[in-house]
Amino acid sequence: MVYRLCYSYLGSAADAEDAAQGVFMKLLDHPRGFEDEGHEKAWLIVCAANLCKDELKSARRKRTESFGERMEMVTGEADHLDETVDAVLRLPAKYKDCVYMYYYEGYKTAEIARMLGIPASTVRNRLRDARGLLKAALGGA
Repeated sequence: MVYRLCYSYLGSAADAEDAAQGVFMKLLDHPRGFEDEGHEKAWLIVCAANLCKDELKSARRKRTESFGERMEMVTGEADHLDETVDAVLRLPAKYKDCVYMYYYEGYKTAEIARMLGIPASTVRNRLRDARGLLKAALGGA
């Protein structure tokens, strides 16, 4: 799950592996107790998203970003991703966060709002806007 999220942000298997490792290193360096599995999963998702956002903003990445590596499926398949996944990966981060947590991880809008520190109505609006962007990108009526 952490790798998949990092990959959706960074678009590179090597960068996603580094970021996922960074998330778990942070957990090992600063152990914490979790209320339950859901709390642990939420922490991992938010931590991974924040780490990837920081990486995308870094000056090093802007200088060395590679366009040559094609995205591969999290399952390890090197086939082309379908159009829909490609369109989701091109969404701005604020929409991608909500879409990923809602559709791929199955969180409810209230849970996503709590994790991201935003109102639930904002999450619902972002999901609506993301669906509109995806519809336009995929040529929907």
